[in-house]
Amino acid sequence: MCGIAGFVRSAGMQPGDEALLRTMCDAIAHRGPDDDGRQILGTAALGMRRLSIIDVAGGHQPIHNETGDVSVVFNGEIYNYRQLRERLLKAGHKLSTRSDTETLVHLYEDDGDRLVDSLRGMYGFAIWDSKRQRLLLGRDRLGIKPLYYWEHHGGLSFGSELRSFLADPAFKPQLSEEAIALYLSFGYVPDPHCIFSGVRKLPPGHVLTWSRNEGVAVHRYWSPLRAEVNIEAPDATRELRRLLEEAVACHLESEVPLGAFLSGGIDSSTVVALMAKAMDRRVQTFSIGFEEPEYNEAPHAARVAAQIGTDHTELIVRPDADQLVEDVIVGFDEPFADSSALPTLLVSHLARERVTVALSGDGGDELFGGYTRYAEVSSMAPPVPLALRRVLRALALMRPPGAKGRAWMLNRASANRGRYASTVASPLSVLEGGLANGNVAKLRTSIEQLLDPWFDKFGSRDFATQMMLVDLETYLPGDILTKVDRMSMAVSLEARVPILDHHVVEFAMSLPSRLKLQGMTGKKILRDSISGLVPDSVLTKPKQGFAVPLSEWFRGPLRYRIEALSAPDAPVAQWVDGEAMRRIANEHLSGRREHAGLIWRLVVLNGWLRALSQSDLAGPQRVHDLLRRTIVVN
Repeated sequence: MCGIAGFVRSAGMQPGDEALLRTMCDAIAHRGPDDDGRQILGTAALGMRRLSIIDVAGGHQPIHNETGDVSVVFNGEIYNYRQLRERLLKAGHKLSTRSDTETLVHLYEDDGDRLVDSLRGMYGFAIWDSKRQRLLLGRDRLGIKPLYYWEHHGGLSFGSELRSFLADPAFKPQLSEEAIALYLSFGYVPDPHCIFSGVRKLPPGHVLTWSRNEGVAVHRYWSPLRAEVNIEAPDATRELRRLLEEAVACHLESEVPLGAFLSGGIDSSTVVALMAKAMDRRVQTFSIGFEEPEYNEAPHAARVAAQIGTDHTELIVRPDADQLVEDVIVGFDEPFADSSALPTLLVSHLARERVTVALSGDGGDELFGGYTRYAEVSSMAPPVPLALRRVLRALALMRPPGAKGRAWMLNRASANRGRYASTVASPLSVLEGGLANGNVAKLRTSIEQLLDPWFDKFGSRDFATQMMLVDLETYLPGDILTKVDRMSMAVSLEARVPILDHHVVEFAMSLPSRLKLQGMTGKKILRDSISGLVPDSVLTKPKQGFAVPLSEWFRGPLRYRIEALSAPDAPVAQWVDGEAMRRIANEHLSGRREHAGLIWRLVVLNGWLRALSQSDLAGPQRVHDLLRRTIVVN
């Protein structure tokens, strides 16, 4: 696991570029505290920070081919690198290290840009071909690892995090109004958009090429869309179990201590149970809980750990809520409003005390229909005719937000796409219950239209499967995987997600939704495949999110952050409607309505914009230090 950064210049390097490369890499030192490597290669500058996992002694980067004209910097892990090494050696290549990174340069020699087809893993990489004066960037199929790029006059810069661009004096950060609108809708900035104008995220499953003559080209090399297969449930159950066992086994490759997050839910328990089956020692597992019982899964996780037989560590925490919030806000290089980032940072810190790698259960909900929205939207009454939908919508918008019957009419006024959209995004306009001011709201006409480009791609499948596919391409990389990457990397911990092994994903997305959804319950096939592997209590326990007591905090230690939103110099004031913001704040503080999620979105944006204006986004190392002083163990 590493962070990478670098740039290419059409006209060649400039004075100070070596120092610039060092500064860009230092800005992401939290991603790789063990080693750093930098090299100027003609018109290209490649740099990295390394968290040493495989070939600890010999995996220094950049790594080159035998003739030195193909070079790579790499972030992530290639789980099938041993098989790739054997193939390359048989083909006559000479490998000088035992690292997974080195396989990339030789695969590039043989397969060119199609080298990604052979990779099984998580990655963001940059390959410089000095003969062709050509840069290749690649990102893994699901977007587990991040990769940004900035096309500028005379060249292109790239990096695992935006902090590397902020370290470049030539980069003038200008906020993207469209990205702000997207953030206010989703709570994150979805790929390929970026909070800064002129910067893009390389989407999952894509490669980018740059050359002086041809400029930038972005190509897709993988899609989760698969034709539905005709398969009986017993056969599908056996195949899924086999694929999960294989995926977890290959994710155990490591030369440093390795463990797992364990909440006691289906996904994390599946991963831990399969680890226990594959390993010759007890699995180290980690969980955290809060003092409030409704936000504490630790007792259940401890019972599951005891039944599986792991070496379990848990913390019941009473954090300094205000400091934890500040740490999380500056831990992201873009505004990010999933409040489960707060406990994710805490459990990552706990795990890092004992291990360098932690496996996580993320991905099971998107693959196997775990979110309640899949069953709920699929079971709703068919949409009424368009003319009637328009009447219902007009009547609904005549009522104030929160009025009785308003939500029902808006739901009936929506087609299936709109119903799904209302579960994953918030409206922008105040008239529809949003918070954006007029200038921002006009950038997007409806949350349904935000998602149309994704739904249009997946129209060949039933609607439940379409929703899962849209989540795989939006919510999963934009929210879930971003959260896990940034919060684990903030404390220099590598997080791995074996359920998102692309062989598992391809099989899961070929299955009919009837094998996943049973009435209002999801994950049927996953439950069947792990029956007898995990404790029965895991299969029957209701789904519980990784939540924190935000509502209570906003009425207590974080109340001043709500009040700060209305301050004359509040950065968020430029983007939101002041009257609407004060209304939801008053309703929440008085207890009349629950608005913790919306308020959190505004608090994060306000804090992030302030940190940006104060050049305080270089924060993860500070997070690591301060977190030690905020945890209280009971």
